[in-house]
Amino acid sequence: MNQQKGYTRFFTNKYWVIVIAVFCSVLWGSAFPVLKVSYDELGMAEDDLSAKIVFAGIRFMMSSLLLLAFMFFVDRKALKVNPRQWPAIISLGLFTTSLSYFFFYNGLAHTSGMKASILNSSGVFFVVFLAHFVYKDDRLDWRKVLGLITGFGGIVLSNWGQDASLNFSFFGEGFMLLSGLASTFGTFLSKRLSANLHPFALTGWQMFIGSAIMLMVGTPNLKPHAMTFTPNAWLLLGYAVFLSAAAFALWTALLKYNKAGEVSLYKFVVPVSGTILSAVFLPDEHITLHTIVALILVAIGLTAVNQKGKKGLFGFKKWRQTEEQVYK
Repeated sequence: MNQQKGYTRFFTNKYWVIVIAVFCSVLWGSAFPVLKVSYDELGMAEDDLSAKIVFAGIRFMMSSLLLLAFMFFVDRKALKVNPRQWPAIISLGLFTTSLSYFFFYNGLAHTSGMKASILNSSGVFFVVFLAHFVYKDDRLDWRKVLGLITGFGGIVLSNWGQDASLNFSFFGEGFMLLSGLASTFGTFLSKRLSANLHPFALTGWQMFIGSAIMLMVGTPNLKPHAMTFTPNAWLLLGYAVFLSAAAFALWTALLKYNKAGEVSLYKFVVPVSGTILSAVFLPDEHITLHTIVALILVAIGLTAVNQKGKKGLFGFKKWRQTEEQVYK
């Protein structure tokens, strides 16, 4: 009981909430260049869907086992799930891991890391828009509408080519948008389930189910020598496994003990860090003026749609929240 209280205080302290939210966002931002480099290191063909599905499945299967093993030694009782909750957990794994990362991995192969990091922010805007129809107490207001217009304006600008024409590929940019849409449905399910399940256990189970689906779908069609695991490839995979386990588990915990808008405010760090890290680690990618403007518009949009109240840092008006206050 004391351990649980200490755990709760850790995720409701206003300073730690900021640190953890930014840490998770930087981890997610680093995924874009890491995966682009991984594709080259593995010798993976750009159009090989099965190889990317299997690679994603391996990553999230290892992440899920890491989280579940951690929970087994720390609080094994929290791993128990009510049989009536399994259909929702399976759905969560399907949307959050299987579908979202099928589109993410394959879309990333057909677009730049910078553009992908900006496009991936669409998931937050989809959540804000659809929440208007899902929750009675989360309606659209002028601030959110302005944020949506600004944010999607930045996304459109990021796809604008140097010749003043729209540069859009369904299998690249389109897949990244579909990834954001799939993760949106996962966000709603996660918010409801995390009220009654330990966030680390919930993350572990949904990742396990989602990755198992990916491996079952991708493995039968995997070509021989589709991936070559070099020492560097193993290191990159290890980092990706840590990234998934840490970021998803910590973020789910933040959603459990804080309002979604107060936490999601800091997701503007994802496209910022993703763009900067892509420019640093991907030699063919360079930050241009229209990339900077698009990034600023998306960051402003993310801040606007999540900011609530007139007091506190970036709208953080209320820091503590009981489980009864979490979206049902």
